[in-house]
Amino acid sequence: MDILVATPGRLLDLISQGFIKLDHIDFFVLDEADRMLDMGFVHDVNKILKLLPPNRQNLFFSATMAPEILKLANAILRNPAKVEVTPVSSTVEKIAQSVYFVDRGNKNALLVDVLNNSTAETVLVFSRTKHGCDRIVRHVSKYGIKSDAIHGNKSQNNRQRALGNFKNREIRVLVATDIAARGIDVEGMELVINYDLPNVSETYVHRIGRTGRAGKDGQAISFSDFEEKAFLKDIEKLTRQQIPVITDHPYPMEVFEIPKKAERPPRQKRVIEGNNGFKGLNNNHHGKPQKPSHAPTENKHKKKWYGKRDRA
Repeated sequence: MDILVATPGRLLDLISQGFIKLDHIDFFVLDEADRMLDMGFVHDVNKILKLLPPNRQNLFFSATMAPEILKLANAILRNPAKVEVTPVSSTVEKIAQSVYFVDRGNKNALLVDVLNNSTAETVLVFSRTKHGCDRIVRHVSKYGIKSDAIHGNKSQNNRQRALGNFKNREIRVLVATDIAARGIDVEGMELVINYDLPNVSETYVHRIGRTGRAGKDGQAISFSDFEEKAFLKDIEKLTRQQIPVITDHPYPMEVFEIPKKAERPPRQKRVIEGNNGFKGLNNNHHGKPQKPSHAPTENKHKKKWYGKRDRA
């Protein structure tokens, strides 16, 4: 073969079994490098680098350039030529951005309201967690909105089928995590909704870049509860623009503070008294008296008490 495409873990597995050797590689391409760091693949990548020949051509692709990414790039590349398509902090001018301040418990209801009032035929919704994707799909499906989810817990066939149905307009809403959404390129994506704001500002730019492509108009809506306001502030600082706030909606924010977890009172140890007057601390957490070690035991079959000397 001329080209091998692999994930780091599986590649190392096949190398350890003796099926693959990398001593003749001419070109080494590391794609989606920023997500590899997020998923903990950096150690596997370092192992692969040690198996490559010293003389080779390296290509390094990343959507964001965090300090950790630059450190990895400097370790791999020597005197590299940098090609930057667009600055990380830039957003497409044709994307109409807006934010809704809403309590976390009302996000599902607000999502249904936004979808019902929107004319967009293709909507990509971003959730922070895999289980959050499934919960969103179950909720909007109750209101007759055709949707599906793609994330790491879905099989490859299920993800391909969901993406195919989305491109063919058989479903209107596709709910995804950031990692699963990598590589999604649907022509004419009309609306992107950030159900959960990302805690990394560059991720926001990458998310909303799914719409407004090829000179077409797009729309990006974000939901923010009180805890996510700090993320919104970081995003506005990175993009150097203030995102318009939509105040006219049926679920305005009512919680303006982060709830504190109630502190559990310390467990109290009770002094108990045994059958023969022995006193000690009750540490068995069941509230039952404990017999001292020298207490006699009962033989249930003969109904007779035996002391230590009798048992001997």
